[in-house]
Amino acid sequence: LTPGATESQLNFAYYSKTEETPKVKIATKADMSDAKEVEGKQTQAVAIEGVQYYSNKASVNDLKENTTYYYQVFQNGKYQDAQKYSTKSFKNYSFLYVGDPQIGASSGQTSTEGDAMKDNNYAARNDSYNWNNVLNNAVKQNPNLSFVASAGDQVNNNNNEKQYAGYLGADALRSLPVATTIGNHDSGSAQYEMHYNNPNAFDTSGYRNTAKYTEGKTAAGTDYYYTYGNTLFIVLDTNNYNCATHENVMRKAIKENPNVKWKVVMFHHDIYGSGQPHSDTDGANLRVLFAPLMDEFGIDICLTGHDHSYARSYLMADGTAIDYGNSVAVNPEGTLYIAAGSASGSKFYKLATTKQYYIAERSNTQ
Repeated sequence: LTPGATESQLNFAYYSKTEETPKVKIATKADMSDAKEVEGKQTQAVAIEGVQYYSNKASVNDLKENTTYYYQVFQNGKYQDAQKYSTKSFKNYSFLYVGDPQIGASSGQTSTEGDAMKDNNYAARNDSYNWNNVLNNAVKQNPNLSFVASAGDQVNNNNNEKQYAGYLGADALRSLPVATTIGNHDSGSAQYEMHYNNPNAFDTSGYRNTAKYTEGKTAAGTDYYYTYGNTLFIVLDTNNYNCATHENVMRKAIKENPNVKWKVVMFHHDIYGSGQPHSDTDGANLRVLFAPLMDEFGIDICLTGHDHSYARSYLMADGTAIDYGNSVAVNPEGTLYIAAGSASGSKFYKLATTKQYYIAERSNTQ
């Protein structure tokens, strides 16, 4: 499940082994007696152990707030068992923000039992188990969650379907939409795009190919955006260094939604993070490209990942850190940057030795 273009829409994406027209039924009754059926589109995905798989995508509209629905997907020639999905309030809502589940990343690390986890399947199994527990606990503690925002690196290897199965197979994701971001570990393969039905994906038609990258997208996909309540969410692929693409998407999204109160951007690389491996290297380099866009379009909050450690900046405007202290800042100048930790515990990084001037809070609680 993926958030739709607005809170009244819901997007579906799923694999099948049969070449067929994707269909989804949505109902308010558990017996599906009042179901409405919509059709979608299918594309050829990947071959796994000699079996051809297909990517199926469809969308449903006109959902009402605070309503329980039941849905069925048409897969491999028949409708599957009904699943439950409940909308929450469209006005007062919360979402879960996670960084770098990176299923399979614990390979090569040492487990608490002292065994080297060198086998990728073993690592994917353990990381999937932890990811499932994290989501189950989060939903239990926050029963009114409307969706998940994942800041990239959902998997460790962009073409590993077992890792995708571990990430997408979490119990909570049958009833909780997830808005994902293309991380550096997701990039390089079209399998990311096959697994998610992202709304308002940037139209790359007319852009010429240049080997791995095009002007408008990477191999994994491209930018997209959606609204929920009074907030516009814009998701950028920072593996694509062509900022003209991102500028066009941001301008289009904001022009189409002039009345939103909040503008939130999510991308993978933490340009104002505090982790040891990235914050002073590729994060700092990408800051030159992406921070000016946040300033230009007046973005309120920027959600990132990549550093596997938590960091929160001061409000940043043109590279200057603005500290409002303990006062309440109303419509403050600048953008607040947050970097998330490791949502599955698959991999942690140390904090940078020196706390950067822009950091208000940071931690690496494993």
